[in-house]
Amino acid sequence: MTAKRYLVTGGTGFIGAALVRRLVADGAIVRVLDNNSRGALRRLDGILDDVDLVEGDIRDAEAVRKAAAGADSVLHLAYVNGTRFFYEQPELVLDVGVKGMINVLDACRHHDIGELVLASSSEVYQTPPDVPTDERAPLSVPDPLNPRYSYGGGKIISELMALNYGRTGFERVMVFRPHNVYGPDMGWEHVVPEFALRLAALPPAGGPHPFPIQGTGDETRAFVHIDDFCDAIATVLDKGRHLEIYHVGNDEEVSVAYLAQAAAAALGRSIAIVPGRLQPGGTLRRCPDISRLRSLGFSPSRPLATGLPPVVLWYESNRHLAPKDQS
Repeated sequence: MTAKRYLVTGGTGFIGAALVRRLVADGAIVRVLDNNSRGALRRLDGILDDVDLVEGDIRDAEAVRKAAAGADSVLHLAYVNGTRFFYEQPELVLDVGVKGMINVLDACRHHDIGELVLASSSEVYQTPPDVPTDERAPLSVPDPLNPRYSYGGGKIISELMALNYGRTGFERVMVFRPHNVYGPDMGWEHVVPEFALRLAALPPAGGPHPFPIQGTGDETRAFVHIDDFCDAIATVLDKGRHLEIYHVGNDEEVSVAYLAQAAAAALGRSIAIVPGRLQPGGTLRRCPDISRLRSLGFSPSRPLATGLPPVVLWYESNRHLAPKDQS
């Protein structure tokens, strides 16, 4: 059987690189398109000789068209994430999101590529009417004047374009919405690395040390380990259905205060949570209903209690990699 050929956009990012590793391990032929503006080639250490790495910007239509040549499937993950960027560079977030989606769709049609898989986000539904939240939740931009929604808005546009362009000329178009994926080297603008770096800077003895957070700490999330996440996407690629959306995550809902205390315990720190102001647009609860994904045969196997400590320790050991304003 001929190996399937994939183009992975954003393939040096945290999730993208993990999926590239999984595809290579499963015997696929993989090309990666990334401008490495926020990705890191170290995430592909050990498999660089096994992938075709193309440096290019997802906003460059010709670069995307060339990278897509010969592919059987495109996994489109190139985007700008991280809450700081939503607030500080919303124009960039939308520019990459919308132009990138257009270029990917045009490249697929130009090369008659039959399969497109889009990485979306839980941000498309913001504050959901029900928790756990399934794929039928209405999508919304609560306040177009809040730059935070540049991210969710761009993902909504991407979903609409993928699913509606996908009605003709494609054999299979699927959307997956990651929910709080975490793991080693996941970047620096997310809650797990932020907590880990701040905790590592606290004295190991004494305490409890004051530990300020956004919100009361009662806000909840459901975190999925990157290895579980890759298992889930492998399942979607194998069994997923045309024009279907899949919530990908873990349905183990925990409070932010619990996350902070668990991270502190992993580093042997004693902390006292100090509540603070929640950023405008922050969601009080988020947990995916993964029934649709479970129906394909996937179940998460790595609970936060066992998955989190090694990740926190990775950040403690690799503080030197952090940007200077976050180390």
